[in-house]
Amino acid sequence: MTSLLIVIVLVLLGIAIWQLTKIFHLTQVGTSVRDTSEVANDRDNNVNGYLMFGFLGFIYVIMIYSIYKWGHLLLGTPASEHGPQYDHLMSISMWLIGIVQVITQFLLHYFSFIYRGKQGKVAFYYADNDKLEFIWTIIPVIVLAGLILYGLFAWTNIMFIDEEAKEDAIYVEVYAKQFNWEVRYAGPDGKLGKANVRYIEGVNTLGVDMSDPNAQDDIQASELHLPKGKQIIFKFRSQDVLHSAYLPHFRAQMNVVPGMVTQFGFVPTVTTDDMREDPAIMQKVAHINEIRSKKSAENIAKGEAALEPYTFDYILLCNKICGQSHYNMQMKVVVENEADFNKWLKEKKTLAAAVKESKETPAAPATGEPGAAPANDSAKAPKTDSTSTMVVAQATTK
Repeated sequence: MTSLLIVIVLVLLGIAIWQLTKIFHLTQVGTSVRDTSEVANDRDNNVNGYLMFGFLGFIYVIMIYSIYKWGHLLLGTPASEHGPQYDHLMSISMWLIGIVQVITQFLLHYFSFIYRGKQGKVAFYYADNDKLEFIWTIIPVIVLAGLILYGLFAWTNIMFIDEEAKEDAIYVEVYAKQFNWEVRYAGPDGKLGKANVRYIEGVNTLGVDMSDPNAQDDIQASELHLPKGKQIIFKFRSQDVLHSAYLPHFRAQMNVVPGMVTQFGFVPTVTTDDMREDPAIMQKVAHINEIRSKKSAENIAKGEAALEPYTFDYILLCNKICGQSHYNMQMKVVVENEADFNKWLKEKKTLAAAVKESKETPAAPATGEPGAAPANDSAKAPKTDSTSTMVVAQATTK
């Protein structure tokens, strides 16, 4: 309703301005003699020519201001092996775009001014020039071909992993669903078990096929830990809609598509603790905490709780608008030394053990009933508990 009222007000405002313009023209009738021709004269062309130069200055000012105002929002030190190459490609592209934009915009507005219409001046008819057309065609072709080939080389480094690297790689499945992430690590066998949404039940929220021998040592987790200097191969699945796994500090992103498995791999090179000591990150954290402190003061004045100070962590985000809570679909990522990673992983329970434990948990006896439930009831109890757990888990995620 509010939007409709705004539209009506804007329409009425436009009509009012139009009517005022007509009244103004009527008041000018007979007051002065002026050129009413719709053909542009020298004065019109001069005004438009200078306005073109003014707009050119406006473009340059906006470009410089944008770089000054928001340049610090660019990502800093890359935390993956391929990251520097990615940043180098990005820098080349942005410099080329910037230089070409500055030159072409100047030429466009300059020639519009120099060759503006003048009384008695006749346009020179210039049919074609094969040499000129060849030059302005071949230069963009060469530049774009170089960028594309360099980009494909960088893409290949991420997407195609050598067989030797695969032998010592760590396989991690990243599972997306509205609106959170879950991860599953391959066990000592280095292989992830098969999975399907039809197998989702109870603690098995990833739908892992527990009859698959490769699934017996898989480890499920709610936080993504990565060892520094090790090749990581990610497998992505989606339970519901199209998501996109975005790891900005690692310069990596991959669509997560329902019904299929996508993948990419990279080698983390900077631990979380080391990145927290990076000067650029420290500056950003200080700026964020400055904003949060001001907000905390406002909250305290209203009788609300203050915000906690922000601490840097790597993060996994969803880069596709996947629903109402898309903005909140994120997971903490921890990069640590291999020894710390192995210790963390060793403390985790395998998915097979978790499923077995959930099935062995006895059902609580009914009120007033002595002892445990009958055999047939106890056999049904785990199934009921698993279903309840699944419903609660799904409700929580949604």
